[in-house]
Amino acid sequence: MKQSNDHGSLEELRGQIDECDVQLAKLLARRQELVKKAAQAKALHKDAAYSKEREQYLMQSREQMAKAAGLPAGLMSDVIKRVLRESYRSGGTGSYPKLMQGDGKVVIIGGNGGMGKIFTRYFEASGYEVTGFGHRGWDKAQEYFENARIVIVTVPIDITIEIIKKTAPYLSKDTILCDLTSVKGPIVDAMLKYHQGPVLGLHPMFGPDIKNLVKQVVVTVSAREQEKSAFLVEQLKLWGAKTVECDAYDHDKAMSIIQALRHFTTYAYGTFMASMKADLKQLLELSSPIYRLELMMVGRLFAQDPRLYADIIMSSERNLKLLSDYVEHLKPELDTVMNKDAAEFERRFLEAREYFGPLSEQFLKESGSLLAKFQDQR
Repeated sequence: MKQSNDHGSLEELRGQIDECDVQLAKLLARRQELVKKAAQAKALHKDAAYSKEREQYLMQSREQMAKAAGLPAGLMSDVIKRVLRESYRSGGTGSYPKLMQGDGKVVIIGGNGGMGKIFTRYFEASGYEVTGFGHRGWDKAQEYFENARIVIVTVPIDITIEIIKKTAPYLSKDTILCDLTSVKGPIVDAMLKYHQGPVLGLHPMFGPDIKNLVKQVVVTVSAREQEKSAFLVEQLKLWGAKTVECDAYDHDKAMSIIQALRHFTTYAYGTFMASMKADLKQLLELSSPIYRLELMMVGRLFAQDPRLYADIIMSSERNLKLLSDYVEHLKPELDTVMNKDAAEFERRFLEAREYFGPLSEQFLKESGSLLAKFQDQR
């Protein structure tokens, strides 16, 4: 009889928990509606889509609320982070002020590609007139470029300079010429050579699958007449992007590591697994969260356009030299393991740890937090 009463009590408690969740859902829905109204107010006041200061305030103040309510440390922060992410995503492109003064339109060469579509959407949401065309539109080039204030080239890297050279004769000395390629040095040099007006190199550090620009990094290279393209950089910030100004060739040195080396390593790992015909289903069943996450990143690469990655990896002699050095570096590392030289392995390990310095501990904590969230989704 006591068991029956206990069961009834449990069901009653579960019912109360369910009612709490109903109220939570209603409160979250109400919050989302308020966020949409806030986004409209931001547009009217020409505020950016993302405010780091506001987000930091939310994190700190909500954690204090949680502490006062007796909740576990970090719980409220996790909830707010998820809510904010959904707020940014559900907001989509939104509606933003137009920062360009005067007349003129935006022309995007390669506007039908993934990146071209993203920027078309954002420019149009800010009230710009946008014209986009691809390789079949050059018969109407004179019409397309008429009254062009901003021209953006977003085509495969191997034909970018050719397209810049082809575009330049149509541009006025006041037209801002931009590109969206992952290589900046030779591309920016070509824009400076063939166009006499403002030049702004751009490298969006994201793929075409993003939902919005909030917190996305865009590298900017203000190569000529920076004052004339400054509004465009501010427009990116208004859309929520984080802009990082960089020298063109310093950018390319960093990208050799950030993109070429990383993508090549992932590509080689994936092709090796394919040659082994490893059982992916079994690997997933046996994997730890961190290995599953690594495997996801490998699979993610092969779900995308191979031409894109070939362009990035093979885009410069610097990249090829770096990859060659990397493969040569692996031989002594392999020899250490094959010789079962644990002492030498430890020496190399600690040498690398010293290079990373305090970032090692920081990365350990950050990855632990990410893995905990990832594990929750399994």
